[in-house]
Amino acid sequence: MSTAGEQSAVDRETIFAMVRDHLAAELEVPAGEITDETRFRDDLDADSLDLYELVMELEDTYGITMGEDEAARIETVGAAVDFVFEQLPGA
Repeated sequence: MSTAGEQSAVDRETIFAMVRDHLAAELEVPAGEITDETRFRDDLDADSLDLYELVMELEDTYGITMGEDEAARIETVGAAVDFVFEQLPGA
């Protein structure tokens, strides 16, 4: 059973786990409370510095670039994960 996502070295679940773990550690939130629907500002009380650090980690880890306009439009964990996944080769 092969899917398009398997062509990439990283799958969506791996990206989600990294984002979830980063947010849990930085914001002192239980990882189990973070889902695709979790909103950065409303649910996690993340401020602009928290979000900037997450964007930098995603860019460094996955070799992608996320512009300020793109980052400003991303409001949920799932949207951030989808953005990263779509930028990866083979996704």
